[in-house]
Amino acid sequence: MRIALVAFLIVFSVASCSKFAKVQKSTDYEYKLRMAEKYYIQKKYNNAQMLYEELFPIYKGDPKFEDIFYKYAYCSYYLKDWLQAENLFKQFVEVFPSSPKAEEMEYMRAYTYFKQSPKMELDQTNTAKAIGLMQTFINTHPGSAKIKEATGIIDQLRAKLEVKDYNNAQLYYNMGHYRAAAIAYSSLMNDFPDSQKSDEYKLQVIKSYYLYANNSVDEKKAARYEQVITECNDFADRFPESKLTTEVQRYSNLSQNNIKAIQNEQVKTTN
Repeated sequence: MRIALVAFLIVFSVASCSKFAKVQKSTDYEYKLRMAEKYYIQKKYNNAQMLYEELFPIYKGDPKFEDIFYKYAYCSYYLKDWLQAENLFKQFVEVFPSSPKAEEMEYMRAYTYFKQSPKMELDQTNTAKAIGLMQTFINTHPGSAKIKEATGIIDQLRAKLEVKDYNNAQLYYNMGHYRAAAIAYSSLMNDFPDSQKSDEYKLQVIKSYYLYANNSVDEKKAARYEQVITECNDFADRFPESKLTTEVQRYSNLSQNNIKAIQNEQVKTTN
């Protein structure tokens, strides 16, 4: 039974390939277009794509060209050829800027970059491009039905970038590169000012600078503890209701006590 099924599938596949080859060889362009449409509806996007590509120069300038271009672009999208799809969606808007489908094509161009957004550990160039294009779409089409979806995608991608940047900062911290960690956490706060974790990031800045001061040579410790106190005061201004206030105050007190100890030691040395 299984062998018979395999044999049937092979015969069917060969017959389908043979039929498609005959369609390709045909010089009847209207017939080819009808077959391209048929393949597209049947979701045989490879076949449809090849036929649309052949028909491109034939129908260029024809009223049917817009629909051919539209479906040709979607063939690449459905085949997950994101680079080609992005390029075709972009070209469609350039060739048919007044088309009722232009708004859809602009959105789909941004969406292909979203589909190309890689795992968090990898380079996030496409993620940044997707955010930029989605924001441009929102700004350009404020009344679009896609606004909510576009906004959700931006939030999702920004969350990915935030976690990636946090992990990078945490890596510096875990490796004992405390000044680099403090700078990275500060950048994280600046890049994601609306983050619900902003006070946590600020605490990490404080902890990083405190450990940086602790591990400094004696003559530089006092100035670096002063920086910790400055960061603690900034925390109090920014996050007066934070649950982390007690922890921050502890670092402020430790830094002040360390400065006093340094000053007392300097007095003893002088005397």
